[in-house]
Order: sequence, then C-alpha cells, then structure tokens
Amino acid sequence: MKERKFLTGLQDLQDKHDFSILRRLTYDWRLRLMLKFFNAHRIVPSRLLLSVLAVSVLLFTVGCGLFGAKRKITVEQLLTPLADADRNRLIQEINRLANVKSIHGKVDIQFEDTSFASSGVADQYRLVDGTITLQRPGKIYLIIQFTFVDIAQMASDGEHFSVAVLKGDDKYKRFVKGTNNASYPKLDTDGNAKAGNNEKQKEKETVSALSNLRPQHLTDAFMIRPIETTGSMVYAQSEFFNNEPDTRRQAKKGTRIIRGYYLLEEFSQPVPGEAKLRRRFWFDRVGGIRLARVQDYDERGRLITDVSYSNEKAVGAGPTASLPSRIEITRPQDQYKLSITYQDSASVELNRDYPPRAFLLENKWGLQEVDLDVQYKKVTANQ
Repeated sequence: MKERKFLTGLQDLQDKHDFSILRRLTYDWRLRLMLKFFNAHRIVPSRLLLSVLAVSVLLFTVGCGLFGAKRKITVEQLLTPLADADRNRLIQEINRLANVKSIHGKVDIQFEDTSFASSGVADQYRLVDGTITLQRPGKIYLIIQFTFVDIAQMASDGEHFSVAVLKGDDKYKRFVKGTNNASYPKLDTDGNAKAGNNEKQKEKETVSALSNLRPQHLTDAFMIRPIETTGSMVYAQSEFFNNEPDTRRQAKKGTRIIRGYYLLEEFSQPVPGEAKLRRRFWFDRVGGIRLARVQDYDERGRLITDVSYSNEKAVGAGPTASLPSRIEITRPQDQYKLSITYQDSASVELNRDYPPRAFLLENKWGLQEVDLDVQYKKVTANQ
C-alpha cells in the first residue's frame, strides 16, 4: 500500500515536471523504479540481437583478412583424361604384350654405370649398335658393335649364359660363362684410367662396362612373363599419382606434371599368413591404359630390376604389334642402367621360330675363359 502511494506521488511529480525529489531517492528505490517502468523481457532480446550483429560484423571483417587476400600460384598440371580399368583389364594388357613369341631387330644401346649414384654421379658410355634376337622362354643372342666392328657378343639358352668380350685391352678380352639365376660380383677392371675425350679411352671404358652386362637381364624386359589367373599368385590393384618430369614433345625444359597410374602388384604366398611382393606393374592412365613400368623383387624384397617402357608404336615387318619402342632397364644391385631403342621399328621381325643353335655362343676366338660358377662357387641370389 505504501509503495502504491509512493508511486502515485511520483506520477504527480512527473506530471508537474518536478524531478528534484528523484535525485534524493536511495539506490534501492531507483532500482525498484527501473524494474517497474522498464520491461527486462523486452530489453534482453534487443541486446542479444545487437550482440549477434556485432559478432557477425567481427567475423566478416576477420574472414576478409584471412580469405579475402589471395594470390595465384603455379602447381604441377594433372594430365587428363584418365582412363578407368579393373584388374582384369590390366591383366589383359600384360598378357597382350606377352603374346609376342620372338623378336629380332637392330637397336641402339646406351649403357650407364650407376655405381656412384648415391653421390649424384653416373657414368654414361657411348651409344653402340646392337642386333638382338629373343625367343621365349628366356632365350637371347645379342651382338654389340661400334663402327661395324664387334665389341661383344652374348647369349643365353634360358638357363646358362655366355659373354664374349672381343674389343679392348687384353684384360678385357675374355669369354665369360655362368648360370642365369646366380649372382656374381663385377669382373675386375683396373678402374684407374683417366677420363678424357680421347676416342680410344671412351672405347676402353665402354668395353669394360659391357663386360659386366648379363644377357638374361634383357629377356624378361623384352619378353614379359604372362599372368596366369588360375595360378597361386595373388594380385592387388591400387591408384597412384606421380610427380614427374614432363616428357611430352611440346613440354618446356624442367616442367613437371602429375601423371595418374594404376598399380597392379603380384604377391606369392610361401606359407599361410605371409605374402611376398614379386612384381609391381605400373599402368599409365592418361588417354588410355598403357603398361609403363615393371619392377621385380627378390625373396628379401629387394628391387632387382626396374624396367620402363615408352614410345609405343606399331612394331614389325610382317606381323605387327603395338609395342614400346624404347626400353630402359635399371639393375640397382648390379649398379647399371641400359637404354635400348629400336633403330627402325618397321624392320623388326616378330614371332619367327628359331632353332636352339641360334642361341648358342661358342668361344671360336680362343679367348681366355672365365667360368663364374667355378670361380665363385655358385653364390646364388637367394644365399
């Protein structure tokens, strides 16, 4: 009742515009008056709306600072279009290349010694001519020449190999025999010859390098082993994008691109619950499906052979097939790289039958013979 009378009196004072009494009110009464004449439920939503608006403006301002200031940068281009394929399609491509039964043709051979690759240095030897004959399973006869003179000849019947080094100093000239599935140290050379531009010196270095070349290393690269889907091997497919140099003809020097690949990996299962990687196939997906690379691994998982295929074209003088015309063979454990290119793809002979004697190399020159099996007691790759 007292409060009502008090408020009525205040209303009279307000009507008479006399606010002097209000200045003498205690804090407690001022607070009561504020709660009486001002509705808190109306104020809270207004203040909340104002707060939300202020925060929104702040976030917008900060966002402009973070995301509004942008600049364009150059990145490697992803080559397109990318073809799709399942595991069966990839296996089909491998077996298509494996349909070639034999190859005979003229080639250019470039040998590169990668002994010092860990130091960023490799020795590249002169380009030489070659005549190569291959036939399944694992047979090869290779003649290496320079200026129409035989430098070396080598052969393998699929189980054993022989190499005749015909050119160079007496320490290089020899007839080497061995077993395909064995692993041998490099043959001794002095390695002390000084580098130079002298033609004779280059010839000696090339002969020295070729004396450690093994013919069986070429057979699996040219004559890819087919995949038997009913066999004991297990296959897994995956996708991979590789940052690599742009090798297209129109590419500028030093340009890099992103190329899409399918990987098909071949595993053996020696015991239950254990798998060992044996081969990895790389398929270029840009504009189609093309086998671009094959990697072979030994029992310990070490990379034994890394073969790259490029420049696929029609190969053959009679029967033709779409085959890579350039093959690069890298042997990390043997520390060399071999690049082989057909001199004339149209003159290559395919699928001709050769008798066993076509892959027999005899020491008709009377060279000093080195039997690696006797010398190194058959130290195999698995020991």
